[in-house]
Amino acid sequence: MSVRGIRGAVTVERNEEQLILDTTVELLNAIVVENGIVPDDICSVLITVTGDLDSTFPAKAIRVMPGWEFVPLMCALEVPVKGSLEKCIRFMLHVNTTKSQSEIRHVYLRGAQVLRPDLTKA
Repeated sequence: MSVRGIRGAVTVERNEEQLILDTTVELLNAIVVENGIVPDDICSVLITVTGDLDSTFPAKAIRVMPGWEFVPLMCALEVPVKGSLEKCIRFMLHVNTTKSQSEIRHVYLRGAQVLRPDLTKA
């Protein structure tokens, strides 16, 4: 068993609380399905948002999901690099797994696909 990082990112259309919460759940569910993981596999989740998403904490959506109550979550502000992707939520899940690094499936949805086109499904 090893600890592996699983990356994910998604963009939202507007800085609205419910949209941010729903999009956070969508990204998390996609990562879980793609990698066949359950909450007990998760060591921690780091969530970053761009500075233009300040209506809510994305972790708020995960904390109320059944089975995720004890998963350590932390939100942070993404480094504000000029010209970088806007309205973006990024995840770094630290997961206990027997999978090799090459077996991990990173998930990039919507506009965030530009961040890692090499890892985005066709």
